[in-house]
Amino acid sequence: MTADDAARNGATLSITDASFAFGDVRILDDASADFSPGEFTALVGPNGSGKTTILQLLSGLRALDAGTVSRPASPGRTVAYLPQTPGFRGGFTARETIGFYAALVDAEDDPIDLLERVGLGDAADRPVGALSGGMTRLLGIAQALIGDPPVVVLDEPTSGLDPDTADYIFDVIGRIASEDRLVVTASHDLAGVEACADRVLLVSNGEFVLDDSPAALLDASDAATLREVFSATVGTADRSAVPRPSVGGDA
Repeated sequence: MTADDAARNGATLSITDASFAFGDVRILDDASADFSPGEFTALVGPNGSGKTTILQLLSGLRALDAGTVSRPASPGRTVAYLPQTPGFRGGFTARETIGFYAALVDAEDDPIDLLERVGLGDAADRPVGALSGGMTRLLGIAQALIGDPPVVVLDEPTSGLDPDTADYIFDVIGRIASEDRLVVTASHDLAGVEACADRVLLVSNGEFVLDDSPAALLDASDAATLREVFSATVGTADRSAVPRPSVGGDA
């Protein structure tokens, strides 16, 4: 599928007949999915199922073995990728950090505006080394918004955070998606995904085995929680899979 085909289908991002493996370890096997603007999609799956790798394939940081990924053809920054553990120069303030990255991509974004959009307006002049873990993730999300990309890809943005901070970050992600932007997030926080995501895409054994809204998945399985849906769908063998190589985060 070309970028024009994806646009005609209403998709911002598409992965079609995609296959990828590390040696004989399969990550994707002839898998396809379309992603639409205004959608908060959560990619879930067991440890080692390939979530980080799939995000990198969607973002263009890795190349497929077979198949295609169609991304927006608009000028400027089209896909922003935030790794699970973003790193920033310790000598910069939050404001200076956003200004630095905006200059790198010739964007004219106001750093204060981006920081306020993620709730960091009051921390604009705080050194990044003095930010909490949650604030550092929010700074990363603000960085991802530089240049107004139509696609934002976030790897485990709530990992290791307390529940209240995780809930706030999911709320921020939902607001970003509501701006007619596609947000794809890998997450193990199934409660947060159930409460906030528009769509859940479950990857297992190289395939997208579930793909629907949280409410629809609960209705179809007669389950009380997304965690129950996950446990019923993913076998014990896949849950104990050996982690794959990746560029940071969960493979």
